Amino acid sequence: MGCDGGGEMDGRRLERAQLERIRAFQRNEITEHHVYRGLAAMAGGENREVLLRLSEEELGHYRALKAYTGEDVPPHRWKARLYLLLARVFGITFAMKLMEEGEKRAEAAYMAAAAEIPELEEIVHDEHDHEEALMGRIDEERLGYLSSMVLGINDALVELIGALAGLTLALRQSRLVGLVALITGIAAALSMAASEYLSTKSEGGAKSPLRAATYTGIAYIVTVGLLVFPFFVLGNVYTALGLSLIDGLLVVGAFTFFMAVVRGLPYRRTLFEMAAIGLGVAALSFLIGWMLRTLLGIEV
Repeated sequence: MGCDGGGEMDGRRLERAQLERIRAFQRNEITEHHVYRGLAAMAGGENREVLLRLSEEELGHYRALKAYTGEDVPPHRWKARLYLLLARVFGITFAMKLMEEGEKRAEAAYMAAAAEIPELEEIVHDEHDHEEALMGRIDEERLGYLSSMVLGINDALVELIGALAGLTLALRQSRLVGLVALITGIAAALSMAASEYLSTKSEGGAKSPLRAATYTGIAYIVTVGLLVFPFFVLGNVYTALGLSLIDGLLVVGAFTFFMAVVRGLPYRRTLFEMAAIGLGVAALSFLIGWMLRTLLGIEV
C-alpha cells in the first residue's frame, strides 16, 4: 500500500516536473516572438519581412506547446528588453546570434523531453533549418564594414600601445606622453581612414569607400581615446601605462566577443591572438625606448 502510494507520488512529481519544463520552453518561445517582433520594428525592407516571419514561427511554437499546458505563459520581459537594447547598440545580427547561442544551450533539454512531446523535436529542427536559413537573409550594413572596424581597432592597438610603451620610458612624464600619443594617434587615424578609402575605392566592390573610411577612422580614434586617457588623469607614468594596457585588453576582449558572435569565430583563440600581438609589440617598443634613451643619453 505504502509502495503503491509512493509510486503514485513519483508519477505525479514526474508529471509536474515535465509540465514545468514545457512551461519553460513555452516561455522561451514567446520571449523570442517578442524579441523578433521588436527587431522587426527597428528594421526596414526585406529585413523587416524576415524578422516578422521569424516572430510568427516562434508564436507557432508557443501555441504548439500551449496545447500541452493549456496555459498562457508570459515572456521574460527583461530578457526581451535586453536583446532589443543590444540590437540598438551593436546591431540586429549581434542580438540574434546571441539569442541563437542561448537556443543551442537549451537544445539538449528540448531533445531530452522530445520522447514524450513530438512537437519539441519539430521545434528543434525548425530552429536548425528554416530559422537559420531566414537569419542568413538578414542584411545589415555595419557587418559589411566589419573588416574596416577590425582594421581601425587592430592598427590603433598595435601601433599606439607600442608608441605609449616606448614614450613612457623615453619621456617619463605622464601628460607629455599622453599629448604626444594623442597627436600621433589622431594623425594615424586620419592616415588610416584615407588609406582605407583609397583601398576600398580601388577594389570597386559594393562597399562605399567613404563609409569604409569613416568606420575605420572612428574605430581608430575611439581606441586612441581609451588608450591615452589614463595619461591625462594619472601622475605616475608607469601606472598610466599599466591602466592603458588594461584598457587595450578590454577593447580587445569586447570587440573579439562581438566578432566571435556575429562571425561564429572561436572566442578564446581569437582573443589570445589579438592580445598576444598587442602586448608583444608593447614589450618590444618598451625595450626599444629604453635602448634608445640609454644609447643617446637623453634625460627628461
